[in-house]
Amino acid sequence: MTTPPIPPHKSLNLPGVHGYADRKSVAAGECVRFHVSSDRGYQLSVCQLGSDVEGRSDDVVLHAFAPSPARVQAIHPGSYVFVEKGLDAALPLHGLTLECWVKPWSIATRQTLIGQYDFPAHCGWGLFIEEGGALAFYLGDGRGFRAEAQRAHGRLVERRWQHVAATWNGRVAALWIDGQQVGQWDAGQEVRPGPAPLRMGASGVDGLADVFLEADLAMPVLYGRALVPEEIAERHAQRGLAIASGRSVHACWPLREERGAQVADASGHQRTGRIVNHGTWMIVGPAFEPAKVAPSEDAESGYDPFADPTRGHGLRFASDDLYDCRWEATHEFRIPEDAKSGVYVGRIRFEQGGREADYDITFIVRKPAHAAPAPILVLCAVNSWLAYASTPFAKNVVDDPVWPRRAAGLENCHPEAPAYSSYTYHRAGQPCYQVGLRMPWPNASPSALYDPAGSGFSQWTRLERRLHVWLAREGYEFDVIGDIDLHRDPAILSRYQTVFVNGHSEYWSLPGVEGLDDYLRRGGSAIVLSGNTMYLRVSYDEDFTVMEQRKVNGPHHDETVPPVGPPAGPFGEQYHSQDWARGGRLKASGRPAADIIGLETAGWAFADGEDFGVYHVEQPAHALFNEPHPLGLAKGQTFGHAPGGGLPRAIGHEWDLTIATLARMTKRSPPGAALPAPQEGIEVIANGIRRAPGKLDAYLDYHSNLTESIGGLSAEMIYWERPQGGRVFHAGAVGAAWVIGSDPNFGKLLKNVLYRYGVQPRA
Repeated sequence: MTTPPIPPHKSLNLPGVHGYADRKSVAAGECVRFHVSSDRGYQLSVCQLGSDVEGRSDDVVLHAFAPSPARVQAIHPGSYVFVEKGLDAALPLHGLTLECWVKPWSIATRQTLIGQYDFPAHCGWGLFIEEGGALAFYLGDGRGFRAEAQRAHGRLVERRWQHVAATWNGRVAALWIDGQQVGQWDAGQEVRPGPAPLRMGASGVDGLADVFLEADLAMPVLYGRALVPEEIAERHAQRGLAIASGRSVHACWPLREERGAQVADASGHQRTGRIVNHGTWMIVGPAFEPAKVAPSEDAESGYDPFADPTRGHGLRFASDDLYDCRWEATHEFRIPEDAKSGVYVGRIRFEQGGREADYDITFIVRKPAHAAPAPILVLCAVNSWLAYASTPFAKNVVDDPVWPRRAAGLENCHPEAPAYSSYTYHRAGQPCYQVGLRMPWPNASPSALYDPAGSGFSQWTRLERRLHVWLAREGYEFDVIGDIDLHRDPAILSRYQTVFVNGHSEYWSLPGVEGLDDYLRRGGSAIVLSGNTMYLRVSYDEDFTVMEQRKVNGPHHDETVPPVGPPAGPFGEQYHSQDWARGGRLKASGRPAADIIGLETAGWAFADGEDFGVYHVEQPAHALFNEPHPLGLAKGQTFGHAPGGGLPRAIGHEWDLTIATLARMTKRSPPGAALPAPQEGIEVIANGIRRAPGKLDAYLDYHSNLTESIGGLSAEMIYWERPQGGRVFHAGAVGAAWVIGSDPNFGKLLKNVLYRYGVQPRA
């Protein structure tokens, strides 16, 4: 796929070695292309990962490219709107008004609202936010910058919608905030737009887009005359809901598209804009009334954002917006037709600090559609790998990196490189609702570890590969896909006898959820070795270049105070721009995980290795503990740990419980919400218990509010023959996959589950 070029844009050259594959998942027989930026020479090879989860000792090299010289490929972060048809460069202006609603996320730097302005050579007109929040108006002749042509007055505040206007009648200029004049001065000079392009959210420096806006923008309008005070007061009173009209309107962008890269001009002058670097749609405007939406995420909501006449239409900009590096492909390799399905890497080997270092570009090889499927399908949690991809341009390290808790990210290679994810904010504090697929994701490297440091725990590729290695060692035939593939083709599950949901499978799309439910209803079976499973909803754009998720605060949250919990946005913004459906927790979308796989998210812990608990047998006579491989465990005895009870242990990081147990932990329900009835037929065969509370424990009730544990009960291991069809074994904890290969009893249990599902290892 060829990415269209962008207009001239400020570039950023990154130190170090970075890269990504053109797709996160490819079929055997297809080409995979690597996009590498490196400030030093390197050698790239394509490797199939072997059985050494903790190292690289038996990885198979499919192809080694010739050594490559250094080649740095720049990135171009920063979102804005480029309008090709600006005001005529040569014609003098006789009057001008710039008007919009703006909600700054930060006033710490100079920013551009709108203008035809390229510093220093082609400075026409422009409206800016100065460092500290003053509103600035530049009126020039389209030639070189003149300091006396700009005045700044008033002060904008952060995280609040404000109406701003700049007027000029040919003699006098004025600035307005929320209908009040904050400054006026004589300006009898000639004003011409000059040759600079028209931009919203950026202006030019030496011909390159720069001085990016850190704000939400609504209803920007460009007039060919000065509005009078009464008109400005009226526009302020309209709260950004009325399209500007009249012969003097040279451009008006209502921003009603709510998706895509185009913004239409309602003036009739065809000043259509193109969004560069995506921006963020579905942002509530200044007239939005939170009370129109359900009072809580768990409450029933008949709210339709497009049927709400006061919702408004905002577009969010960020100086670090970047979802596609737009790097040229540096290497290309066709995966062999007979390549085994699994996790592969493009391995870049280079020198770092006098030592040999590796940088792995992870991707999945799936079985081609025409090939006969294996009995088992293993689902990789690609959606979660993407959501946690903080610091895509992390500083290179030689030893296996340990990613900090809450996905804060590693040390960035450059202070201006984007470093946001679903768990970290944009640089100016904007919540992150989107992540790009044509970007590096070093957290998905098979060498990546996760806090607690020293425990050997990981929650991405390294964790999930323990299951892959165990299945291969025990003789089970299996295929591997990513949940992004399930999103594309939910019917793919119908080809398989059973499916594993593995790792930290937190983020699911609605097509993926519906695909798994439909597969089970038709008699399929699932083995869930995950915790925090199926918790948050994601969606993808049509080109599969951007994944979207929406976490928001409650309706009464003070937006001037950042939340303590995971990064979240203002209430009302939980509706996706990809499909306009409600986001956040999947149960808010009407698809609770408990209805599909029997358990719901119930908490997390991150402090240290001792936080991890173990399973205690609840039903020792259950067939899964006895047939055909007896575990020999009595009630209350433990498993899910290394011999002697040491690490790895299964119950930690994040975990899931039944509705019946969550109901016991729920003290009250939010307004408009109620507890559902427990699912019928669930058998709890073991309890995951953490005897010693950790420093960062969070036990959640059904509504995801903080509560207390019941004697350290954190996870439940269940077997469920669903009344609606299908069978589910759910281990209920992210750490479940961690103990595979370390605990013989856990291995026997998995064999018994597969036996019950009719899956046998090859002879």
